[in-house]
This record gives sequence, C-alpha cells and structure tokens, in this order.
Amino acid sequence: MQVQPFAEPFHAETGRIGVLFCHGFTSSPLSLREWAQTTAAAGYRVSLPRLPGHGTSWQELNSTGWQDWYACVEREFLELTGYCEQVFVAGLSLGGALSLRLAEQYTAQVKGLILVNPAIQAYPTSVLAPFLGKFITSVKAIGSDIAMPGVDEHAYERTPLQAVASMMKLWNHVRACLDLVTCPLLLFRSATDHVVPAASERTILTHVSSACITERLLERSYHVATMDYDKQAIFSETLAFLETHSAPAQS
Repeated sequence: MQVQPFAEPFHAETGRIGVLFCHGFTSSPLSLREWAQTTAAAGYRVSLPRLPGHGTSWQELNSTGWQDWYACVEREFLELTGYCEQVFVAGLSLGGALSLRLAEQYTAQVKGLILVNPAIQAYPTSVLAPFLGKFITSVKAIGSDIAMPGVDEHAYERTPLQAVASMMKLWNHVRACLDLVTCPLLLFRSATDHVVPAASERTILTHVSSACITERLLERSYHVATMDYDKQAIFSETLAFLETHSAPAQS
C-alpha cells in the first residue's frame, strides 16, 4: 500500500536525550511533524514513526490492531534507548494511550511523558463501535478537529470500526495499569475537544502515580492542538519540560 507523501516518518539522529513522538488514530506523522522538528532543532534526538495502517487507507488500518501500533512505538523506543542517556515520550490522542502504555511497561526507562488530548476513553456515542463493526466496516470520520481555518491534518475520511474496537481494547489495558506510571507528566488539554472527552484526562490524572504532574488548558485549540492556535505554547513548554527533567543526567 502506497504511503502518502505527507505521512512519511521523521527522525533526527543527533543528541544524547531522545524523544519519541506518537501520532493519533487515522492520522499520520504530519500532525506532529512541526512539534518533532522544533524539538530536534533544540538538540534532541527525535523519532516520529508512522503507525501501521496509517497514511495509506482506512481499509488497511482496519486490518491492523493495537498490538501492531504498540509494537511500532516500542521498537522505536528501544532503539532510542540504545543511543540516548534518557528517553521521553510524547503523544497526541491515540498516541497518548500508546505513550502511557510504554510508561507502564518501561517504568524505569521512560524519563517523562508529554501528552496532548490523550485518548483512553471515548464519548458515550462511540461505545457501540465494536458492535457495529460486526456489520459495517466504517463510519463517517471526525478528522481535522482544528479551530484554525485552513489547516488540515489529512486524516482518513472514514473511521474503520474494527480498528476502533481494537483501540478500545488498548484503552482497557492502559486504564488498568495507570498506577504504574511514575514519571513526570506534562498534559495539555483543549477546552473544546470534539473527539476525546475531558473524562479521559481526568482518569489519567487521578490514577497515575507520578509525583510531578503539570496540566495546561488550551483555550483556543481543538483536538489536534499540535496544528492549532496553541501549538507554539505546546512546543515551548515541551522544551522547558525536557530541559527541567533531563538536566540532572547532563550535569
């Protein structure tokens, strides 16, 4: 399956501190590319992979599952740990769930988490998706939930329901182990998000074991905040977070 030009992964292979970026469901590396490039320009080693089934077609995504997506980010994470003194993980939406899963499985290796509108549960209207997936393959998508006019993340025009059902299984695993997350956490939440309910962030904040948690409310951006009005605030606060929490190992 041909990968769309905008969906190619991004890597910056210099720097002693690594940052893994995980994009969202039905999206592609495009949604995080500027964030990753800004981080790389500050001297960090960066990995922004393309999740299996993304950046091609929704039909291909329907043939993949959460184990495929997680295996991809886990592979990239372990590669970064081979080159870097410390590794941070950043994610948007589904990428936030994958980031949390990594922090649950690699508690000693994940130095910190930066999450933007992380998804570990859905609005009530989505609970029937696994059931509907037995009868239909897809529904109309909610893509490019961005307040800024003229900005398009080029997400799929359809939401593949078998893949949704698999994503919800991932959420179950993540929610069950949130107490294993102990690293510093920076969480950005949009005041208006048409994709992920605020309950998702509340569940994370009330169940992780992190001693250092910083929450930021994004007043002007919708779900894909990394491409929206507040993106520069996300980029700058990410760099400040990385500097703060990687400083001891560099001294």
